[in-house]
Amino acid sequence: MEPKIAGRRTRPESGALIQAIGITKLFGSFKANDSVDLTIRPGEIHALLGENGAGKSTLVKILYGSLQPSEGEIRWKGQPVRIASPSAARKLGIGMVFQHFSLFDALTVTENIALALSDRSNRTALAKEIEKVSLEYGLPLNPASRIVDLSVGERQRVEIVRCLLQNPELLIMDEPTSVLTPQEADDLFQTLDRLTARGCAVLYISHRLEEVKQICHHATILRLGKVVAECDPQQETASQLASLMVGADVHVLSSDTPPPTSAKTRLSVRNLSLPEPHPFAVALHDISLDLKAGEIVGIAGIAGNGQGEFFDALSGERTTDRPDTVTIDGKAAGKLGVTARRRLGAAFVPEERIGHGAVPRLRLSDNVLLTRHATGDQLLRVGVIDFGGMKTLADRIGRSFDVRKSAVDPEAGSLSGGNLQKFIVGREIDRQPSVLVVSQPTWGVDAGAAAVIRQVLIDLARSGSAVLIISQDLDEIFEIADRVAVISRGHLSEPVPARSLTREQIGLMMAGLGEGKPVAKKETAHAHRA
Repeated sequence: MEPKIAGRRTRPESGALIQAIGITKLFGSFKANDSVDLTIRPGEIHALLGENGAGKSTLVKILYGSLQPSEGEIRWKGQPVRIASPSAARKLGIGMVFQHFSLFDALTVTENIALALSDRSNRTALAKEIEKVSLEYGLPLNPASRIVDLSVGERQRVEIVRCLLQNPELLIMDEPTSVLTPQEADDLFQTLDRLTARGCAVLYISHRLEEVKQICHHATILRLGKVVAECDPQQETASQLASLMVGADVHVLSSDTPPPTSAKTRLSVRNLSLPEPHPFAVALHDISLDLKAGEIVGIAGIAGNGQGEFFDALSGERTTDRPDTVTIDGKAAGKLGVTARRRLGAAFVPEERIGHGAVPRLRLSDNVLLTRHATGDQLLRVGVIDFGGMKTLADRIGRSFDVRKSAVDPEAGSLSGGNLQKFIVGREIDRQPSVLVVSQPTWGVDAGAAAVIRQVLIDLARSGSAVLIISQDLDEIFEIADRVAVISRGHLSEPVPARSLTREQIGLMMAGLGEGKPVAKKETAHAHRA
C-alpha cells in the first residue's frame, strides 16, 4: 500500500532552518562523521539515508544535543548555536522520535510525556491534551496505560505524540514507520503533511526507500561517515537510492528451489488459547497452525493484536497446561520452557533487540552464551565456561553475517541497530535449527542488511528448516513468505499461499474484516522470489 500523497512534492524555496557545516565526530581515531554538511529548510521533509554504521545516528544525536561535534558548526535560522543537551534542543524547537524508545516502562503514558514537558504541571489537563492530540493525529493512546503494558507500535505513538505536544519547528524521526501498518503509516504521513504545511521541517531517517520516494522533498546520503550524494528522491528509483547508500548494487533475493509441496511438519500448534497475562495484553483464541520443513510462513497483523503473546507461547516464555498444544518435530513442548525447546532444535529471535534479544552491556561473546549454552555447542561443561569457544563462535557469526563492529569483541549496545540485528539472527541461524521463529526480522535495518537477513531466512528454510516470521512489514512478508496468515485480536486466520493474496485483502484481514480466503489477483501485489 503506497502512502496517500497528492501530487509531486517540491523542495521549499525558503532559507535554511538548520545547517550542519563541516561536522566531524571522533571516537578515538574513528571518524563517525567526516566533514558532514546538511541543510534543512522550513516545511521540508528531508531524508537522511545510509546503511547501518554510515553515521546517521551520530549526526542526529549531535543535532539533538546528545553528542557534541569534534569539529564543525551548527546554525539555527542563520545563527551559530551550541546545542548542549536534548533539553536545549527542545527549547530551541527541535524534537526527536527515537528508533529505540526513550521511555520508562514503569511509568504511565502521561508520566512519561510529563518528563519532557516541564510547563505541564497539571497531570489531569495533560492527560486530556494527550488524548485529544493523539486522536487528532490518528495515533490513539490511553494516557493512563503503563508503558510496560503497551505494544511496540503503541510505544512508538507515545514517542510521536510527546514530540507533537512540544510544537517543534524541526522534528527528527528515526525509522518512524518501522512498527506501523500501512494504514497507520498513511495516518503518519498525513500528520507530516499538516506539520510541514505550517512550516515545521522534518529530518526523516528510514530504510523504506519507496516511502522516502513518496514523501520526501530532498535526500542526503551518508556512507562511512561522509556525504556521498544529495538528490531529489522522487527522481530516483528505490534501487538507485539503495546503491548510493551501500556503494554497490543491493543483493536480489533468490531461491534455487521452490518450497516443498509435501514435507514433514516441524512445528505444530493445536487449539492454543491463553488468557491475557495482564489487563493491557491480548488473549489468544484457539490458534492452530502447521509449519512444514522447507517453508516460510509469515504472520501479519497490526501492532498489539497478539503477536507478542503468540511469540511468547511459541518460544516457551509462556507455557500451556497441555503438552501437545505446541509440538516441535513430533515432540510435545507445550509445557516446556525456552531452554528445553531449544534443546528440541528450535530457535527464537524476539522483537526487541535491546534487552530481549541481547544484553547491551555484555560483549558479543557473552551474548552468544545466553542462547547457546544448552544447545550442543559445548560452551558450558561441568559448570566451566569455554570463553575461547564463545569468542570463536561470536567471530564466526560476525564474519558470516557481515556484522560491522569497532572492536574485536565489543559490547552489544555499541553496535548499530542493523548490525546488532544481523548478529542476533546470525547467532540463531548458525545453529541450523529445525524450527526458527523470528519476530520483526528486519525492523530498522537498512536495505543491504535486510537483504542479507531475508536471504539467510530463505536459505535456512530451503535447507529443510521451518521458518515462522512475525512481521508488520507487508513488503517483507510478500517478498519471502510462502504462506501468509493474519493475527487479529488474538485470532489467527488460516494460512494461505502468499501469491493468492492482494495487499487490499490482507489489509482488511489485519483490521479483522477479512475472511482469510485466497482471491484472484487483479495485478501483481509483490515481487516474489525469483
